[in-house]
Amino acid sequence: MTAERVWTVRDALAWTTEYLATKADTSPRRSAEWLLSAATGLSRVELYAFHDRPLSEAERALLREGVKRRAAGEPLQYVTGEMPFRHLVVCVKPGVLIPRPETEVLVDEAIGAILPAVERGQSPTVVDLCTGSGCVALSIAQEVPVSRVWATDVSPQACEVARQNAERLGLGERVTVVEGDLFAGLPSELRGEIDLVVANPPYVPSADLEHLPKEVGGFEPRLALDGGPDGLSIARRIWDDARGWLAPGGTIALELDEGRVSSAGKEIVEWYPEVRIARDLAGRERVLVATTRSDGAE
Repeated sequence: MTAERVWTVRDALAWTTEYLATKADTSPRRSAEWLLSAATGLSRVELYAFHDRPLSEAERALLREGVKRRAAGEPLQYVTGEMPFRHLVVCVKPGVLIPRPETEVLVDEAIGAILPAVERGQSPTVVDLCTGSGCVALSIAQEVPVSRVWATDVSPQACEVARQNAERLGLGERVTVVEGDLFAGLPSELRGEIDLVVANPPYVPSADLEHLPKEVGGFEPRLALDGGPDGLSIARRIWDDARGWLAPGGTIALELDEGRVSSAGKEIVEWYPEVRIARDLAGRERVLVATTRSDGAE
């Protein structure tokens, strides 16, 4: 693109789509729409409604930088700085895990687990571990307004992003973000009082990290991906420690690697007698849901 030419939205969209297609972008049109929306402030619908609108020099500069980063393989969400998730749009940045569509299934299961308490007039206490951008905690808080939600992450950068998302979405008073390793940052008075522990922990087996697509393994934080030798190292810590934090009859809901969900269910049935598995949108085993004994017995 040159400064002398007047570039309209339509011109820029066509050029960007064609260029990204030569850079092995699997969805070049979608990428072009997102990048142009980010550069102009127009929604994806407005791009077509105002297709003859000229781009300013500042907008062209922003678009060129975005196209350059995307062409180099950087995830689109990092380039645009945002990601739609359920009924929200959350901000993301390098160093924070990008929310995945399958994690919306985790939220479905989490909400389903606390709805009976809500229907009884109670205000369930929810803890979202490994919160990342805060997408799970924020979705629960928005969709179940009576819930009390805590969100934790060991990454200071993730906690900063989660807090920013909470404030931007008007949920800052409903979601408390604390920095710490799993349960470590929570106040002790929550012990034995939590109705639901939900988490999308790191679950990629260490040996599989090198085989991840470049867009994932080359850009997203290893801390949020590496689940140890069998992908369950962090998950085991969660279900072991959760027994001391959950109220009697409390539930854990964990998103895990599709090949490990069943084996994880077999491991925890001794302490969580009610265990079931939910499948993701592609029909793969993805979410482990388990409930403790209602009498609190070990």
